Amino acid sequence: MEKERHVLVIFPHPDDEAFGVSGTIAMHTKNGTPVTYACLTLGEMGRNMGNPPFATRESLPGIRKEELLEAARVLGIGDLRMLGYRDKTIEFLDEGKLAAQITSIIQEVNPSLIITFYPGYSVHPDHEATARAVVRAVREMAPGKRPKLHCVAFSHNCEEELGDADIVYDITPVADIKLDAIRAHRSQTQQMVKDMEEKLKNQDPQMMVWVNNERFWTYKF
Repeated sequence: MEKERHVLVIFPHPDDEAFGVSGTIAMHTKNGTPVTYACLTLGEMGRNMGNPPFATRESLPGIRKEELLEAARVLGIGDLRMLGYRDKTIEFLDEGKLAAQITSIIQEVNPSLIITFYPGYSVHPDHEATARAVVRAVREMAPGKRPKLHCVAFSHNCEEELGDADIVYDITPVADIKLDAIRAHRSQTQQMVKDMEEKLKNQDPQMMVWVNNERFWTYKF
C-alpha cells in the first residue's frame, strides 16, 4: 500500500465505511496517515432496529451516531465529519451544491487519495448520488492537482463492465479491526455478525476472501 499524505473517505451512511474499506482505512491509520471521514447522513431510515430490537424510529439516529463514533475510534479516524443530510434524500439534493461542499473539504484537508463509491455501480440511490457529486468535485479540479480517486463497486455487472478491480489489498493484518468496525454498527449488523463469525469459525472460503481482501477501481477522468 502506497503511503498517502492524507486520505479522505466520503460515504452517505454510517456503516458504509465498515464493510468494504475499513481494513484499508485501518492500514492507512496504522501507517500514520491521517484520515478524514465525511459521512453525509446518520442512516436514520435504516430498516434494522437491533436483534432483538433495541431502537425505535425516533431513537435510531442517536444510536447510529454513537455507533459511527465508535467505528471511527476503532479505525483510528481522527477527523470525522457528520454533514447532517437526511438519509434517503441524497439523490434529491442539488448535485452542484453538494459537489461544492465536497470541494471545500478537499481544499481544507488536501488529500492525496479520496475513497468513495463508483457511480453507476453502487446500487443504492444515496450511494450513487454521493459518488456522482464526489466525481464532479474532483473533475472540476485542475488535472495536475486532482487526488487519486479509488472507488468501491459491488453491483452485479461491475466486473463485466469495469473489468477486474485494479487495486486489491490484503488486509489480513488488520482483519480483527475490520470486524470490530462492523460490530460497532450493532443496530444494523448484529445478525449479520453472528452469521459471519460462524462462517469464519468454519473457515468458509468465500467469507475468508471477503473479510481479508478489499478491492477498488481507480476512477479515470
